[in-house]
Amino acid sequence: MSAAEPDFSRFVLPAPPGISLPLNGGAFARPSPEQVDGLRQISSATASAMLHKMGVRGAFIAGVRARQPGSKVVGPAATLAFMPQREDIASGLGQEQIEKRSALWAVFETIQPGDVLCIQAFGDPYTGCVGEMLTAYFQGRGGAGLIVDGCVRDWPQIRQMGLPLWTRGFTPNYASQSRLFPWAYNVPIACSQVTVLPGDVIVADDDGAVMVPQQLIPTLLAHTLEHEDWEAFSRLKLRAGGALRKYYPLSDEGWAEYQAWKKTQT
Repeated sequence: MSAAEPDFSRFVLPAPPGISLPLNGGAFARPSPEQVDGLRQISSATASAMLHKMGVRGAFIAGVRARQPGSKVVGPAATLAFMPQREDIASGLGQEQIEKRSALWAVFETIQPGDVLCIQAFGDPYTGCVGEMLTAYFQGRGGAGLIVDGCVRDWPQIRQMGLPLWTRGFTPNYASQSRLFPWAYNVPIACSQVTVLPGDVIVADDDGAVMVPQQLIPTLLAHTLEHEDWEAFSRLKLRAGGALRKYYPLSDEGWAEYQAWKKTQT
């Protein structure tokens, strides 16, 4: 090393002012149990279709797959945001001891029974957002399911827990081993390019995961129940050989038949 070249072997990066991790979005309002129960009656496909008709086109959390086939979860979203590591703020050099003071540990202390934890991780294949121990703790607090825009570790052990889980994949790495760091919790996140706010409701099944804005739940329920009813009628007619043009979607004639059929069901 030349005399003009600085020696950074013992250099400590100064932290930027005004940044203290983890960032905490604070307490958030959850929908009523009645609203959540109402959403349990509908599928992710119906929720996505109805939201699209209402003008919400970014509701489907694409890319995450159901890892417990046949499972369904409906519940308010708690959120966790991973961000790219920046060594003057936080990195994974201290491994799990550093993670204990991060948003990763903090968010689990806020979980209430029925919550669905949604994790922003940019689809990163190298970051194990949660593992066996944190998942067990989440389940013990009554957490309903996990939506991970990225990967988890310890999948053989997590699979045995039976917790509903939607994820992009699996990895052997721990949370801060690679390029990301758990940065903030219960803040707005981008989960597979879908903006999820704490308190929004997640409807997830084998078709995928859908975000339902909390303030739209009453409107969605009012229109969805009617939609589910006429689809049940259409299904019966189509299975009996009825004309597709008449019964799906319902033509005026089909709608009149549906109204008559509906009266016989009460």
